[in-house]
Amino acid sequence: MQPPKAAYLIVRPYNTLPKLTFLGLAEKILREEKRPLSPAELWKNALTKGYDNQLESQGKTPAATLYSAIFTNTRDNLDTIFIKLGQRPARYFLKELLPTTTKTEIEKAITASDDTVATEYDYKELELHPFLTYYCRLYFKAFTKTIRHNTSRKKEFGEWVHPDLIGVYYALEDWKPELLDFSAATGNIAVKLYSFEVKKSISFANLREAFFQSVSNSSWAHEGYLAAAEISTDEDFLAELRRLSAAFGIGVISLSVEDPDSSEVLFPAREREAIDWETLNKLTMNADVLELLTRNKNDLQTKEIITEKYDAVPTAEQLTRSLRKIKRV
Repeated sequence: MQPPKAAYLIVRPYNTLPKLTFLGLAEKILREEKRPLSPAELWKNALTKGYDNQLESQGKTPAATLYSAIFTNTRDNLDTIFIKLGQRPARYFLKELLPTTTKTEIEKAITASDDTVATEYDYKELELHPFLTYYCRLYFKAFTKTIRHNTSRKKEFGEWVHPDLIGVYYALEDWKPELLDFSAATGNIAVKLYSFEVKKSISFANLREAFFQSVSNSSWAHEGYLAAAEISTDEDFLAELRRLSAAFGIGVISLSVEDPDSSEVLFPAREREAIDWETLNKLTMNADVLELLTRNKNDLQTKEIITEKYDAVPTAEQLTRSLRKIKRV
């Protein structure tokens, strides 16, 4: 008579392993590592341990999806289990593990891979566009289109009318086809438009000009933002910037050229319920704007986004490498 098979001899098929969400993946790794990790470090850890194979779905850019998931969860969910620590790069940890982790251990973990030396870079405003494109795709889930001012037909309307970039969020990425059809039938547009003005730096020296340029260029959009790589940390300046943002509804984005994942919205924009169609019609004098609106219509009709028609979304590594090429020597 053969003895019964031991339970530990029963081999469970690999495909029955529990699947992980991106947030579940982050939680699993942080519990094992017991130290704060950046999104890039989380993904590298996942690849090393083979946890990427346990994800419910990966998509084309799983590393970016992981960052977007934990970034959005920490920002929007008051009951989040995660906490953001440090800057450049920002790292994430589990709230419940904080009491059992000493301050020294946390500080050591945050600075463990921060072996870079502060570097000055020489770049043009146009070279910041890819940084904003990267951030918009993660933060707003929006695609961007750079608007070239020299493609406008009417020179008299050239100043303080065109945004530097237009961002487009499509609900068709999140909504079911039936809901999209219902939305169209009721006259609602399943799209959200953003306007972005980009500056290398903002301080008291150029605050009013930069800010009111953003106001003028963004009056038509659902949300308008002023983005800059260098924003003065003077307390009086930040107080005035906050006041202007609240008064006119223009948001402010701080772009990090050293660590794109540390870019952040300093002050959110006030959302408008409807697009200013008259002003948007005026903007169609610009060939890039007209092309973008045509692209929007086609994507909504076909329920398929042709990403090649928008600004290419770089990776954080590509952005970092692009800055090394223009490092000031």
